[in-house]
Amino acid sequence: MKLMQFQIDDIIKTALNEDINYIDVTTDNLVDENSVSTARYVSKDDGVLCGIDAAMRVFKLLDDNAEFKILIHDGEKVKKGDIIARITCSTRALLKGERTALNIVQHMSGIATATNRCVELVKGTKASIADTRKTLPGLRALQKYAVTVGGGKNHRYNLSDCAMLKDTHLDAYGSMTGAVNALREKMGHTVKIEVEVSDLEQLREALDLGVEIIMLDNMSCEDMTEAVKITNGRAKLEASGNVTEKTIAAIAQTGVDIISLGALTHSVKAFDISMKIDK
Repeated sequence: MKLMQFQIDDIIKTALNEDINYIDVTTDNLVDENSVSTARYVSKDDGVLCGIDAAMRVFKLLDDNAEFKILIHDGEKVKKGDIIARITCSTRALLKGERTALNIVQHMSGIATATNRCVELVKGTKASIADTRKTLPGLRALQKYAVTVGGGKNHRYNLSDCAMLKDTHLDAYGSMTGAVNALREKMGHTVKIEVEVSDLEQLREALDLGVEIIMLDNMSCEDMTEAVKITNGRAKLEASGNVTEKTIAAIAQTGVDIISLGALTHSVKAFDISMKIDK
């Protein structure tokens, strides 16, 4: 996945408007407008870096003359104490943009690091790690990009990407067979269908309908192992629901193709990075 500059800029501008409003009372009253400083970004933990270009962009939007040197790039491993980047610009811009820039790079690095841990836990199996649509409003582009930087894959980006029948859709329509047939009559030939199932009986119904992807929702590892045998390659199988770093290896051993985790984006711990101004 590649981020578009306008996506990054829109998110940054929204964040800056939220944080500054019309004046930074502290900085604008303390710091001379002609003052220039250099700052360094320092890692305070071990993990996978993500979002450093977006973080530096914050200062460029605040000061056209900002100059920076990125020493560690997105996707690279970072260790505690590593200097990630150096930036020279207006001191006012450094102080005004500090929190917005750190929020971005800390959050994105947290996602990339958590994703990478999961990828490492399922090594040696066929399972790939995927995100979900459980993203923070307005930040989906950044969050899904961070998942790919950590070695994971993106589930559908939005509701337009794939026809996905969850339990609520099936309850609202009345039946799986009826819903799948209705979709096929109306949608284009390029759209895939995914169906969520909670037991092996529903799995068999989905297979008989020839859907391309089947989500195994909150199934036990024993049932998922049986689901893999029953499916025998006729559809992609996605394991989802209450997946954690403690359970993910066992889930991968069942033979499923995909393991999706909402926690990668909706509740990930921020990665610790600090900004220090050279005295």
